[in-house]
Amino acid sequence: MEALKISQCFLLWFMCSTVLFLNALQPCFAFTSFVFGDSLVDAGNNDYIFTLSKADSPPYGIDFKPSGGHPTGRFTNGRTISDIVGQAFGAKSFPPPYLAPNAQANSILGGINYASGASGILDETGVLFIGRVPLREQVNNFEHSRSYMVKVMGEKNTMEFLKKAIFSVTIGSNDFLNYFQPTIPVFGNGKVSPNLFQDFMVSNLTIHLKRLHLLGARKFIVVGVGPLGCIPFIRAIKLLPSGQCSAVVNELIQGYNTKLNGVLDQLNQELGPEAIFVYANSFDIFMKIIGNYHQYGFEDANEPCCGGYFPPFICFKSSGTNRSTALCADRSKYVFWDAYHPTEAANMIIAKGLLDGDESVSYPINIRELYKYNS
Repeated sequence: MEALKISQCFLLWFMCSTVLFLNALQPCFAFTSFVFGDSLVDAGNNDYIFTLSKADSPPYGIDFKPSGGHPTGRFTNGRTISDIVGQAFGAKSFPPPYLAPNAQANSILGGINYASGASGILDETGVLFIGRVPLREQVNNFEHSRSYMVKVMGEKNTMEFLKKAIFSVTIGSNDFLNYFQPTIPVFGNGKVSPNLFQDFMVSNLTIHLKRLHLLGARKFIVVGVGPLGCIPFIRAIKLLPSGQCSAVVNELIQGYNTKLNGVLDQLNQELGPEAIFVYANSFDIFMKIIGNYHQYGFEDANEPCCGGYFPPFICFKSSGTNRSTALCADRSKYVFWDAYHPTEAANMIIAKGLLDGDESVSYPINIRELYKYNS
């Protein structure tokens, strides 16, 4: 009798595993992505750790329809760029945050989001926010997810499955923000030269990308750092007049992006054509939005919609009231949601550019072409 129960349990497990596996191999019905990065793409991982970097209270998420306008841990008013890209390929849901309960099962369906607000390429980045999940740990977490996939599907089927998934990496902004803040103890007065800092960033990111490749990733989208010299936070601490960006900050970032693009090109030569690394030029897309914001339907490309233009830049809704701190009347008319992050309206334009743009925006192919690559 006991043996019969055991065999029935095994049969049930085998059937469930088979169904999950078959569902995972339906590229026509599912878009699978594994998301790594910082608060630009965090889907709620920071809600599950002790940190000062959180987006778990109103008005964050006010325009995120799946949650009914409630906060989800996303650092914007609505969808992130990765959310919008997924929907463009027919995704009916978004990759859940890795730290959420029962998230592992989704690894063989729609993917998982490992991103964490305040995190960076360097382990020490974001230390003042206490809790965050640096890129190194995010890759470790993916390795744990991979082990789960192997248990369910086996090594061979896992490798075949991962070959079709898209791995997006959106990180580096916080490393630069820390570098430009002299009060950050980790960097202090002994900061390396800008050129060495760029090289250090690129070399560390390359290590993590190669590790993901060893774990089975084949289709990469690596997003360059945007024009941080134009975000409200930098404009405020640099005491810049309205409409002016910090040339020093943007020049350092452009130098890094150029080096990153070059390294990705080298990786394509070394590991292609089985693997492909796409460089996403978010810097130029965002600069076009800021420089021609009226043409895109915006009314303000300087001040944030929520939180104000001066320290402490906190965006929140006062307890017991329906009013938020300096919340704008029409969120669709603002480029910036808070002092650091774009609005959903801006994210939609950026996502559209990365999906269908030419080689000046997405090199060597765009995301729509990446989705079909070797599929």
